[in-house]
Amino acid sequence: MKQSVSRRQFVQATALAGAGLALPKEWFAAKKKSVLIFTKSSGFEHEVIKVINGRPSILEQAVKTLGEQHGFEITATKDGRVFDSPDFHRYSAVLFFTTLDLTKTGTDGNPPMSPAGKQALLDAIHGGLGFVGVHAAADTFHTEPDPEDLSNRYIAHGENEDPYLRMLGGEFILHGRTPRLQAANLIVKDPKFPGLEGVTSPVSFTEEWYSLKDFVPDIHVILALDTQGMKGEPYQRAPYPATWARMHGKGRVFYTAMGDRPENWSNAFFLNLLGGGIRWSIGDAKASLTKNLAQATPGYAEIPPKLPAKT
Repeated sequence: MKQSVSRRQFVQATALAGAGLALPKEWFAAKKKSVLIFTKSSGFEHEVIKVINGRPSILEQAVKTLGEQHGFEITATKDGRVFDSPDFHRYSAVLFFTTLDLTKTGTDGNPPMSPAGKQALLDAIHGGLGFVGVHAAADTFHTEPDPEDLSNRYIAHGENEDPYLRMLGGEFILHGRTPRLQAANLIVKDPKFPGLEGVTSPVSFTEEWYSLKDFVPDIHVILALDTQGMKGEPYQRAPYPATWARMHGKGRVFYTAMGDRPENWSNAFFLNLLGGGIRWSIGDAKASLTKNLAQATPGYAEIPPKLPAKT
């Protein structure tokens, strides 16, 4: 596919147009938008992003299929040096499924981001790059210090939290242990968001549910987690946002807490929502982003009780 029209083609096109002849469509074919998938794990590496025997991860295969359906291309990497590369600026959006401090080599041994690369990412988003955060993207760049007892995660840091988390719109505290997975209801707060067409609220979904905090006041809540009847300390709180969107400067930011379970990457509800979030982030779909945090989830600021210490 030709990305632009050369000078020679322009001259030929002018002559053909003057003669009243049709112009080759491929000369003017639009370049597909491209999404960078970044899945470095400085902490726990989830099954859905593991590359085994050189095969694309579950996540990469699913997002590639979404791209084929909706007309965008993907590139996947676990190499943090990509954010120092000039090539980084050719993408329309970046999708994160990551863990902990990405400026450290950590668990997966892949090259980390540099501090300058982290700042380049944040600057690019503020300038108009789309961002899609999935599940563990909220378990990334925790406000320091982040001790083993996780005590700092139970504190609302507000404007003093890590700038990555301020961009994202919220931070992961922890998830339940027993059970780790459970079915819960998602309350649809914006049925018009791309990918939610025809969805009836509530939606029952089984997941490793993240308990989240420090929601940025300007987020637009798309789905709220109904905590009533859920088991475990992390969910002994009022309903809170589980999927949202916001503007970070000119950048469109979308986040969903779903995505831990491999089988959910073939679930139509989840994939349609994720596809809608990606399309919105790259500017191929529209959404109305009313700031509805307090209205949609009045008890969003509640901090859940701590889990008992492991024995």
